[in-house]
Amino acid sequence: MTDDLREQVHAAARRARVAADQLVLATREQKDAALHEMAAALRTRAPEVLEANAKDLEAGAAAGLNRGLLDRLELTEARIDGVAAGLETVAGLADPVGEVLRGSILPNGLELRQVRVPMGVVGMVYEARPNVTVDAAGLALKSGNAALLRGSSSAEHSNTALVAILRDALENAGLPADAVQLLPCHDRASVTHLITARGLVDLVIPRGGAGLIDAVVRQATVPAIETGVGNVHVYVDASADLDMAQRVVLNSKTRRTSVCNSAESLLVHADVADEFLPRVITALKAADVTIHGDERFARDPRVEPATDEDWDTEYLSLDIAARVVDSIDDAIAHIAAHGSGHTEAIVTSDLAAARRFTTRVDAAAVMVNASTAFTDGAEFGMGAEIGISTQKLHARGPMGLAELTSSKWVVWGEGHVRGTS
Repeated sequence: MTDDLREQVHAAARRARVAADQLVLATREQKDAALHEMAAALRTRAPEVLEANAKDLEAGAAAGLNRGLLDRLELTEARIDGVAAGLETVAGLADPVGEVLRGSILPNGLELRQVRVPMGVVGMVYEARPNVTVDAAGLALKSGNAALLRGSSSAEHSNTALVAILRDALENAGLPADAVQLLPCHDRASVTHLITARGLVDLVIPRGGAGLIDAVVRQATVPAIETGVGNVHVYVDASADLDMAQRVVLNSKTRRTSVCNSAESLLVHADVADEFLPRVITALKAADVTIHGDERFARDPRVEPATDEDWDTEYLSLDIAARVVDSIDDAIAHIAAHGSGHTEAIVTSDLAAARRFTTRVDAAAVMVNASTAFTDGAEFGMGAEIGISTQKLHARGPMGLAELTSSKWVVWGEGHVRGTS
């Protein structure tokens, strides 16, 4: 059975390679037309997607998935329209393929150009977020890549319906359907076969919980990009406008708890603690947030005492860890010890404090007086995103079209030969 599954995954990768070779020749006009075709098909066939999604939601509830995971899994007409609009946005973006990154003419007359090229075959391993299926397919297509999608079994019906629609749209637009393929999801071995398919797959991107990402990054022999774990902090500085701070904290925590840019920890400078703690605790409790606080926070009976584990937890729920710090340096040290390199925010009126925080905090995105919810490819003007990289090589932060390309050097000569010296 394992050998059969391995061949099934590798056969899909070989078909993807053929499709990728065809996409290299596709013009921007062809790719954009296909993206619009995909968006229109999603809207027209939304009832099919919602019917499939209802089966996944029913099975997820029966399996005991928590509210945050069910929210990630759920599709609505508005969410389908949103991912379709994301495809249209991507169609309106510049095509990265062929962009000249550097160029020069050497003294000997050789003309050098470093140009963007597609990665080739990109594998995605992700959990119960069927919107990722569409985002990944659209971004891969526009950047000239074929996508191998390995979603979770909890979204099997939704992903199957979505990929069928996307493949039909690609064929209608005259591009290869095998540019988007869905891999088997019931056996974890399919992930292993994907991430070790060196020579067949050019890049793997895991998107999901810490366990999934760590397993893929550690086991992959295909190059992998680490994405998405978000132990995100909001630090309220001594000089903060407390009305602004309360808005930023609430939006960062409660806008949508199941996403990786949701705040999981709150740090408050001791100088404003007496005034800010009662009001932020009241506001968070009114939003049904459970607060896991240090000794200062836990003096309020509405706050649960924090454990050491809380500082390192990505809750993805209506929970937040909270601590009072004596200085901005204490806040920065706490973030360095417990952060995941995703997004960190400071609320301050002190320019020097803002500069100190943005310079010293090591994260893919650092916010000043803004909600952590803005760490998002669409909000950054990238259209959809394929993930948020928390590593430092090749790509960091929201990954859009440019991050799905590599580059190559094109050298033009006129019979140039190199001397022996």
